[in-house]
Amino acid sequence: MGSATLSKKNIITAIENMTVLELNELVKELEEKFGVSAAAPMMAAVSAASLAGAAETSAPEDEVKTEFDVVLTTVGDKKIQVIKTVRELTSLGLKEAKDVVDNPGKPIKESVTKEEAEQMKAKLEEAGATVEIK
Repeated sequence: MGSATLSKKNIITAIENMTVLELNELVKELEEKFGVSAAAPMMAAVSAASLAGAAETSAPEDEVKTEFDVVLTTVGDKKIQVIKTVRELTSLGLKEAKDVVDNPGKPIKESVTKEEAEQMKAKLEEAGATVEIK
């Protein structure tokens, strides 16, 4: 009856002070006493994790996508304003920003959050460009 009065905290403290060998022996004794295997829950957890992993890979790409590319598709008739906006949104210099605007179809910024991509798209469209988020 004395063991029933042990608190969880006392049991945890006792386990913390055990060596690896003592812990291994304790696990074996608990398995024998209660007729269970400590490996069974681990196998169930591994199986559940692999099932979840399989489900994630079969899900449509849009549901799990967290990084987006902002791609300039057309410049419009306000080229200078678009160049200024590209410079504002990136760390590009004038020449690099002009090259991006002169050659639409390449990402302006890659691997950004959906919110950041949407903000960039709005600013570029306000400047007169057409933008895709991929």
